[in-house]
This record gives sequence, C-alpha cells and structure tokens, in this order.
Amino acid sequence: MQIIEKDGGVSFAVRVQPRASCDEIAGEYQYALKIRLTAPPLDDRANTALRKFLASRLKVSLAAVRIASGEHNRNKRVEIRGVTAENIRALI
Repeated sequence: MQIIEKDGGVSFAVRVQPRASCDEIAGEYQYALKIRLTAPPLDDRANTALRKFLASRLKVSLAAVRIASGEHNRNKRVEIRGVTAENIRALI
C-alpha cells in the first residue's frame, strides 16, 4: 500500500465495501486499505461513515479526514491531517 506523507498529513488509497455486516478494516486490496462499512452507498452515507470510522480509529477530528477523490466510487483517495504513515500502517 502506498502512503504519501505531505504537509503534516498522509494520503492513501481506500477500497470501500458498503453494506457489510460490521465496520472493520479488512487488510489490503490491490494496493489500497480495504474497509468494510455497514452504511449503504446512498445519499453520501458510506462516505460519511468512512470519515467517521477513520477519524475514530486514528483519534483525529472528523474535519481532519477528507475524501480527495472517488466520492462516488468504491476506490477512493483519502487525506488525513495530523497523522503519519506509521499510524496508517498500524491499522492493518
């Protein structure tokens, strides 16, 4: 998984599986962090759930987590301020 550190934060790829049985990190999938979410992919609910899940796991504010690209796709690029690449690798 490629994690880019810049400007006091990180950027990395995420593969989201909506409507899962529970919210969890499921390892890596094609160079991305695979995350299963119970939220459906309707009305931006899965994106909101993804941001809340990552903010909670990394102990940062919700405002620190941003979906940089792929808002309407399972494959996304996420930017998080206030964490390092090591913090992301520790999630796996």
